[in-house]
Amino acid sequence: MYIEKMGGVDPWTLGGVLSDEPRIDPTAVVRKSELGCYTYLGPRTQMADAVFGEYSYAMGDNQIAHARIGKFVNIATCARINPPNHPTWRATLHHFTYRSRSYGLSLDDDDEIFEWRAQHRVEIGHDVWLGHGAIVMPGVSIGNGAAVGSGAVVTKDVPPFAIVVGVPARVMRLRVDERTAERLQRIAWWDWPRERLDAALADFRTLDAAAFAEKYDG
Repeated sequence: MYIEKMGGVDPWTLGGVLSDEPRIDPTAVVRKSELGCYTYLGPRTQMADAVFGEYSYAMGDNQIAHARIGKFVNIATCARINPPNHPTWRATLHHFTYRSRSYGLSLDDDDEIFEWRAQHRVEIGHDVWLGHGAIVMPGVSIGNGAAVGSGAVVTKDVPPFAIVVGVPARVMRLRVDERTAERLQRIAWWDWPRERLDAALADFRTLDAAAFAEKYDG
């Protein structure tokens, strides 16, 4: 579903039911982005040039740009995905050199800088969790099932199912053992239809990751 919207829908309240129509807080701003079903964008979130997979949510005060985000991604408040780089090779870092019209200068805005930023996309896999205030820098990829700690600054690619913390972010440990991680990747439950997700809901609640993988890695 292609989205070009600035507010206009009810906020997500406790007990609210999501649907095929993405739920976007009235204070959020979305430009040139595609949101899947059962998605939610919280208050004051800004999203531009992004793909947001089914069941993913951003709780609020998030800034997301030039990113492909998988399904079932959990984004806490104030997390930022792909903050813009500045041209460090120039004599000045200031954006008057490429947002020139905003300053009443003679040259047109420098589209090359904006294209350079767009090319350094962030890729986030399925079932990823970004903690409060986490920052994912341009060009980074985060694997399926990974968790990023609160306040972490991710400057390098994150392996699937890794837990990363710190500034810059480093791998603390894996969420699950390697065999379980491989099996969960193979199961790819995030691609299941809703009926199968619903049928397995009790197992999602009661089985740990290893037991779940054992049962469904047919």
